[in-house]
Amino acid sequence: MAGMLPRAVLVTRETDYQRLLATHATREQARFFLASRGQDIDEVAARHDAIVEVVRQVRVALPPDWRVAKVQRADLDRFLFGPEDVVIAIGQDGLVANLAKYLSGQPVLGINPAPDLIEGVLVPFRPSQANRFARAAADGAASLERRSMVLATLEDGQALQALNEIFVGHRTHQSARYRIVLGKHSETHSSSGVIVSTGTGTTGWARSIMTATGSHLKLSPADRRLAFFVREAWPSVATGTAITSGALGADQSLVLISNMNDGGVIFADGMEQDHLSFGWGRRVDLTLSAQTLNLVQPD
Repeated sequence: MAGMLPRAVLVTRETDYQRLLATHATREQARFFLASRGQDIDEVAARHDAIVEVVRQVRVALPPDWRVAKVQRADLDRFLFGPEDVVIAIGQDGLVANLAKYLSGQPVLGINPAPDLIEGVLVPFRPSQANRFARAAADGAASLERRSMVLATLEDGQALQALNEIFVGHRTHQSARYRIVLGKHSETHSSSGVIVSTGTGTTGWARSIMTATGSHLKLSPADRRLAFFVREAWPSVATGTAITSGALGADQSLVLISNMNDGGVIFADGMEQDHLSFGWGRRVDLTLSAQTLNLVQPD
């Protein structure tokens, strides 16, 4: 709405300490559990306290008249982002990837709470920089890197987006069975699943696949192309291995049609619990998304 003050949305994830308390109920029980495995809860608690302090520093640094909301990663699917939001992700690089699919163009400012532990490709800023770059983002004056995303769309309109990659396959270690269609070419596959990756994703899971297979495709984060890789395609009298990797242009799609009675899934950026079912006869189109992650960049 015109004239509305910006809202800073601080996105975090549960710390290891918080997860321990959720599992073991009390600090002393968590301490006993870790001690039985030769670990010290004080170290875990210290890391938790450090992140809490970073969140506090970011909150204090923001303009005093801004509205502020906080949301945990686990609650992102229930949080409503607004067009005036400046999203501030405080955590690991993966937090930004998990967040991206819930946005619709809002600028994202990544804060690295532990530079000694986190590489910071997607979270390059220090807490002391939050005020300056959040203001610039709200004013439309920040430099943005528009990172490409990948979109999976089922025949009934259900869709899932990802910053790194979409996985299509079986939810267990069983073989995934499907028909793959690329342009005018198609074949039946039995494999360990299919990865469709963005340029951002080619530095992660897709990179390990490329290293293992020797099938290298170089994409930049803003490249308007995708890369796809079939994992361990099995050759047989009924299944082929001719369509196993390649690049997809902005106007191309990779189509998969499930031959799995049950267990077929589609998930994004490693979030297996947030998946689409891919049972027998279901069709998924994998394409470049019109949406991008608008990542605020340092000067």
